[in-house]
Amino acid sequence: MSKFKTLDTYNESLNGGYRLAPLNFTTLDGDDYVISNMAGEYLVVSKPNLHAFIKHKLSPAEPIYNELKSKHFLIDSDSNVAMDLMALKVRTKMSRLADFTGLHIFVVTLRCEHSCPYCQVSRQSEDRAAYDMSKETADKGLELVFKSPSPAIKIEFQGGESMLNFDIVKYIVEEAEKINVIERRDLQFVIATNLAVLTDEILEYCRDHRIHISSSLDGPKELHNKNRPRPGGDSYERTIQGIKRVRDKLGRDQVSALMTTTEASLEQPIEIINEYLKQGFDGIFLRPLSPYGFAIKTKSYKAYDVDEWLDFYFKGLEYIIELNRSGTFFVEQYAAIILNKMLTPFGTGYVDLTSPAGIGIGALVYNYNGDVYASDESRMLAEMGDKHFRLGNVHENNWEEMLTSEQLLGPLEESFAGSAPMCSDCAFEPYCGSEPVFHHATQGDYLGLKPTSSFCRRNMAIFRRLIKLMETDSEVKSIFMKWVRI
Repeated sequence: MSKFKTLDTYNESLNGGYRLAPLNFTTLDGDDYVISNMAGEYLVVSKPNLHAFIKHKLSPAEPIYNELKSKHFLIDSDSNVAMDLMALKVRTKMSRLADFTGLHIFVVTLRCEHSCPYCQVSRQSEDRAAYDMSKETADKGLELVFKSPSPAIKIEFQGGESMLNFDIVKYIVEEAEKINVIERRDLQFVIATNLAVLTDEILEYCRDHRIHISSSLDGPKELHNKNRPRPGGDSYERTIQGIKRVRDKLGRDQVSALMTTTEASLEQPIEIINEYLKQGFDGIFLRPLSPYGFAIKTKSYKAYDVDEWLDFYFKGLEYIIELNRSGTFFVEQYAAIILNKMLTPFGTGYVDLTSPAGIGIGALVYNYNGDVYASDESRMLAEMGDKHFRLGNVHENNWEEMLTSEQLLGPLEESFAGSAPMCSDCAFEPYCGSEPVFHHATQGDYLGLKPTSSFCRRNMAIFRRLIKLMETDSEVKSIFMKWVRI
């Protein structure tokens, strides 16, 4: 007589003998669905398998059973650690919250010698010194910076053109370094600049104080100069020359560039990417326009809709994938941020894709006049006359008052994706954000109406495309894993 029962006996005893862990599901394509959990683990399952799983009728003999189990979508009698592992992964994803505000943006001037029609800042002419930050305001701002519990502090200088008030940049850097002798934080500095007024003196100072340079490059010469006009019509030439000078003086990795998609950019995704390759960059952030500042006044923001931008984006993404297939390592940085959330146990500091929203928690902005805003976009909105996200002023309010103000806590609570209608049951929620500033600017409230939100439409289309690419092409998944350094 056999000592063991047949395999069917064990399968029957387990069939239906599992519990569902918390999960969401959303259609992907055809009869396929994406299911995800709080930790961001996901699987693509067929409609029949999903129905069988939800109804507790999925047999352990099905190949999908062990996948669901390993990614904590089901719990059976074979193991009782699934929920503990899930909790550990969620805690890892949310670990940035404990550090709190790490990015502090000082708007040192609104003056600028460029006149970009899509500019998100209500810039002032070059001779308007009244729009420069003072030392007194800088001192008060620095007091708040080091009130943050974050072990890593990044101070970023913005404008206008930040180098037009370089004296205050130097003052803030040196004062921050003095304070940090006692604070002992991981202190970094970044200057956002168009590079047009870069001097040898500024370069030497940036080298001596290890300051990173962030600039703008919208594409080839004709496109860049059209998007970013300045007296003399030589914005592109100055940018390219500036990038070379920074690399020669500071090092190749000490300069980065961002592009903004205008109506003129839409037909040139490949040309724009090739320009970044030509200039020696190993990635690009294909970035849409935002609804703030001169981008609204000049109607640049309405120049194209989300579908036109998505067509541009996916053409660019496809070209970048083909570059990688042929041996050229090149990253689309927005996709890499999302893939980091899909493929790793770690969160991201990118403000637009965090929940709770990244405003205040992820970044604070100290305007030239001492006003403090919950994000860079909040400050841009305020320049248009809407100060919903103004937390206070460095001369009038302390850290506790601003970080516990209703101007911050209200939007955070109302927009939290984990409890928001249509977000809380969406399979893509672990990869998305809530973006209360964007939804307030475009739809009039912090939460936004999801079916008509261009933020939601844009991101859900990208989430779907990335998952479909990984599911249908193993080589693409390997490329994506390299982008997130797996």
